[in-house]
Amino acid sequence: MIIEKLSWISLLPPLISIILVLITKESVFSLMFGGLVGCLICCNFNIIKSIEMLFNILTTKMSENIYIIIFLALLGSIVMIITSSGGAVAYGNLISKKIKNKTGAQLATILLGIVIFIDDYFNCLTIGATMGPVFDKYKISREKLAYLIDSTAAPICIIAPISSWVAVILSTLEGSGVKNSFGIFIRTIPYNFYAILTIIMVFCVAIFKLDFGPMAKFEKEDKINNLDLDNNLNNNNSKKNKKANSSDLLIPIVSLIIFSILSLLHNGGYFSGGVTILEAFRVTDSQKSLTFGATVALAISFVLMIITKRMNFKDYMENISDGVKSMVPAYLILILAWTIGGVCQKIGTGEYVKHIVEVSNIPVGILPVVIFIVSGFLAFSTGTAWGTFGILIPVVVGVARGLSEDLLVIFVASTLAGAAFGSHSSPISDTCVLSATGASCKHINHVLTQIPYSCLVAIICCLDYIIINFINSLIISYIFGISLMLVSIYYLSKFSNKSNHKFYFTK
Repeated sequence: MIIEKLSWISLLPPLISIILVLITKESVFSLMFGGLVGCLICCNFNIIKSIEMLFNILTTKMSENIYIIIFLALLGSIVMIITSSGGAVAYGNLISKKIKNKTGAQLATILLGIVIFIDDYFNCLTIGATMGPVFDKYKISREKLAYLIDSTAAPICIIAPISSWVAVILSTLEGSGVKNSFGIFIRTIPYNFYAILTIIMVFCVAIFKLDFGPMAKFEKEDKINNLDLDNNLNNNNSKKNKKANSSDLLIPIVSLIIFSILSLLHNGGYFSGGVTILEAFRVTDSQKSLTFGATVALAISFVLMIITKRMNFKDYMENISDGVKSMVPAYLILILAWTIGGVCQKIGTGEYVKHIVEVSNIPVGILPVVIFIVSGFLAFSTGTAWGTFGILIPVVVGVARGLSEDLLVIFVASTLAGAAFGSHSSPISDTCVLSATGASCKHINHVLTQIPYSCLVAIICCLDYIIINFINSLIISYIFGISLMLVSIYYLSKFSNKSNHKFYFTK
């Protein structure tokens, strides 16, 4: 067997990728080099054959996942068109008329973050421009705005059935040999404790007015801090998008959701009869379905823009081109993640790790916590959740293979949860930088004010993964997690209000 033949050597590709990512902070180079090392091992270090094998795997993976590549291009185009049309700003102006106080402003931000679930970049940049003036009006710190934006970016995208993140997750699962990737993903959602508890926490913070740590200092000051970016930007956007309507945002997004769902059911055989909705989702071709939904949504946005004359044909096509270009970094990471996943399958990395787990008698119940911590550390250190998926999911799938599908679901869920935590907390994460930029606050202030919240949720997640192993009840796990979170927030907030110690920030 390949395990006996290669033993620990089969761990080299992912290990080298991880080490290089930590050192260089470059996911593309690290994934490529790790994949090349795996091919060198397979080809007895014949460099010509190794390079040939690497590109054979790369092109094969691209052809197998061509629908995902097209979907990301279409999604980037939709995001660019919605942004340029001013639809997000118009939607924000609409809901801001109904806001009466600080709590309402924060809840509106959270709800807007939930509505804009198709892409985290789109979420970060549009909500900041939309809600910034509202937060200024009610004297809520921009650090709080950045936290709310960041907490409804990755945590929402990673559990939404239709988003750029899910497209990456599905393709990585399929590249790791998982059949019915969409069905597996749907089952991971309730076990993604970090994402769900983070969303619950932002509601609690907003409704009960509980702030702690460095965030409490900014909220106590009751003034607007660090408005370094040009505030005329929002004014210019408002002038530029005078004709914009909230429908420019809602219609494309609703169309994307509806037609993607219909396509999922169609490709799963639901409309042909003989299968239930759940069975259709279980066997459907998710890549093809998402691509079809995005195509229809883009076509509808075209009709909407042209009929309303909010965008001419030339501008519309330029936005499509810019949208496709914006996805190039995603393509690179995705393709190389698929490639190293294929290399790991070739040399039996996952099988060997599973073998080690079996012979070492590590309790299976502890593995979700270990996976969560490793995934979180990797994503935090590198600033990329997608790169973490590409490195860890193939290994996790290999460990779960032969055990049970239920364990596969929990292992994948803990991987996704850890990646979301690491990306959410990392100062070099794209979403962290973009959240601070969108909210017009200092990047370091956003990092320092957010980490206490994200770390608290991460600790509770670890406890929940332990509890689920013993009681096998999601309801009890969530009751415990939410209760502990509320108690912790209350006492931490109380301590922060009484404390006279100083926090230091850049001004």
